[in-house]
Amino acid sequence: MITMKDIVREGHPALRAVAEPVALPASKEEQDLLRSMLEYLKMSQDPETAAKYGLRPGVGLAAPQINVLKRMIAVHAHDEKGTLYSYGLFNPKIISHSVQLCYLTSGEGCLSVDRNVPGYVPRYARITVTGTTLEGENITLRLKGYPAIVFQHEIDHLNGIMFYDHIDQENPFKAPENAIPIER
Repeated sequence: MITMKDIVREGHPALRAVAEPVALPASKEEQDLLRSMLEYLKMSQDPETAAKYGLRPGVGLAAPQINVLKRMIAVHAHDEKGTLYSYGLFNPKIISHSVQLCYLTSGEGCLSVDRNVPGYVPRYARITVTGTTLEGENITLRLKGYPAIVFQHEIDHLNGIMFYDHIDQENPFKAPENAIPIER
């Protein structure tokens, strides 16, 4: 089971490295690790389990955050309508995106960042992601709004990019032009 002590923190070199593709089919070890990442997210969102194991609630986790430089992400998040997006993906890739941007009005957080970083993080409002599921199935996901933000945040981790790299340093709360504000 992954715990908070397994999650590397800001400043760790794995967070700035570019992760390697996973050779498919994924090994049993890689599948178990990705399953464990997804399990962490599910347990972290249950208040009792989170309290019992000292888990910080999260909606996404990328392998570099647990010091594994492989292109693997787990997402367990609900959209604005309550639809659950729960995926463990190998080699996720954004294959297309909208011109229009969006941002979380509350800003973004990260399990690897223990401080509050104020500011808007511009993201694409709509994206199409491909990847391979835990079951070995190639899938294409069309995402918008909050799930799109979560997937972009996690895929950024695979490329050594932190969410605050996107924040305008001069004016952190300057809303991106023509962007959709998303409340959370």
